[in-house]
Amino acid sequence: MRELSLNVMDVAQNSVRAEASLVTITVEESDKDDSLSISIGDNGCGMTEEQVSQVIDPFFTTRTTRKVGLGVPLFKLSAEQTGGSFEISSRLGEGTTTTARYVKSHVDMTPLGDINSTVEILIRCNPQIDFVFTRTNDNGSFTLDTRELRAVLEGVSLDTPDVTEWIRQYLEEQTQILFGGA
Repeated sequence: MRELSLNVMDVAQNSVRAEASLVTITVEESDKDDSLSISIGDNGCGMTEEQVSQVIDPFFTTRTTRKVGLGVPLFKLSAEQTGGSFEISSRLGEGTTTTARYVKSHVDMTPLGDINSTVEILIRCNPQIDFVFTRTNDNGSFTLDTRELRAVLEGVSLDTPDVTEWIRQYLEEQTQILFGGA
């Protein structure tokens, strides 16, 4: 994939298909450590040990609409080709966490891309699911937790245009603050 944010979208959609009610997405960048870590966790149906070992095989998929599943294998490849690492941990009935670690300065480093739009789209297209997005760098961090939004919105759906616009602006503003912008 051309951007890591598209890998995040794919893995998060796996969480949606696994009937998760909560998906956490954590992006940690460090120029000081020359690292980028992306973690996607969920409380979905989880996988058996056998499924975990098979999920990195592009010719394994649980979907019936196609015979290949490239999302996780490409996510793994993107991390490992930078000298980074990849891991999946899962427990049946409890959920799954996927973590990719990258060496940012490596020539094969794929750009992160528009992670804010990815998160906003995931929330807008799955308003029944809660998402916790945390972004961290050497300057600090911020978190968007849809459970907190629901408490304030008192029944207004997360896919309402005014709400999605607020989410978009919040993510943009927090990212600018985090990376030293206005």
